[in-house]
Order: sequence, then structure tokens, then C-alpha cells
Amino acid sequence: MKLALPRTLALLASLFMLTGAFAFEPAEEGTDYQRLARPVPVETGKQVEVVEFFWYRCPHCNQLEPGLDAWVRKLPADARFRAVPAVLNPGWLPAARLHYALADLGALDRLRSKVFDAYHKDKLNLDDEAELMAWVKKQGLDAARFQAAYRSFSVQTRAMKGAQAARNAGITGVPALMVDGKYLTSISMTHTEERLFEVLDQLIQRARSERTGKPGK
Repeated sequence: MKLALPRTLALLASLFMLTGAFAFEPAEEGTDYQRLARPVPVETGKQVEVVEFFWYRCPHCNQLEPGLDAWVRKLPADARFRAVPAVLNPGWLPAARLHYALADLGALDRLRSKVFDAYHKDKLNLDDEAELMAWVKKQGLDAARFQAAYRSFSVQTRAMKGAQAARNAGITGVPALMVDGKYLTSISMTHTEERLFEVLDQLIQRARSERTGKPGK
């Protein structure tokens, strides 16, 4: 019996440590995220919207991409992700046009990560249209269709709409993530990717409860 008590205490201590390891610390406003003074409209209807404001040439966006992609694949059915190029200056516009042109051709999901690789691993300058067209052909796309989309008024308009959305949200740097047009977070606030995704999960729960009037789980 004398041995049982220390062993029991040790077991309880181990269980406490294990439970603590899996417990998420509540997201703190002003530290982990900020609430927008003026919420912006969402485009997802009844689904909670998660928007990433990004730039393909941003090294931090490139570094986040694999983890973000894995997290997006696990989103609940009542949440939807949108990637929005944040045109914070005119030099960011070509990459935004590339993004929307790929979307028009139905190739964005397949090639988004390859665009990051082209800029960051292959050191290609896809802002140069001649170099971009050579890359497009290598991806098996119809070059003429892509070029028409890339130069179209529709793509230009959507790029500028994305730029306005970033301004409305008060975005000054990327990557930044906005939940349901109300909450803004980033790695510069959470400091780690793991914490970023924890905070995003909590903000989705909060937005869900605000929509339904029911407390989150």
C-alpha cells in the first residue's frame, strides 16, 4: 500500500500534464487577434468566411502556405476559405492578375502552390508577361486563353476589388487572416503557426455562435 500512493500521484500528475498539453489557451483580443472596428461584408452566405490576404512574392506567405493548405482541408462544413491577393502597392498587381486568371481557367486549386514555387524556389519573375507565358505553357494551360483572361477587364476589376477589401480590413502587411469579416489575426500576432491555427479555430467557433445565437462547444 505504501507504494500505491506515490504511483497513483505520479499517474494523476501524468494525466494532468497530458490534458494540459491538449488544452487550447483561449484567444486573447489585442494579443492573438483584433476585432475590426467596422466589420466588412462576407461572400459566403450562411458559411463562416475565412479570408487570407496574401502576396505570392511574400516569403512569409510562401512559408505559411503548406500549413495553411493542410488546415484549410480540415475546415468544418459551415466554414469556407478564400484567398485574396492584397494589392498594397502597384507592384503587387501582376501577381493578383495571375491569381484571378488562373481562377478563370479553373486551374487555381491545382497551380496555387506551384505559383509560390515558381517565385520562391525557381526564382522566376512571373510579373514579366513573357516569362509568365512560358511558365503557363509548361503547366499545360491554353496560353491564348490564359493571356486573354490575364489582360481582361474582369480580372483587373477583381484584382482592384481585392485591393479595396484589404484596405477596408486595414491590412498593412501579409499574410493576414480575417474571420467572418470581424476578426483579424496573423503570425505577427500569434508568433507561431500552431498558435495561429488554434486562434483561427476559436474565431470560427465564435463567429458560428454569433451567427446562430448558440454558445460554441
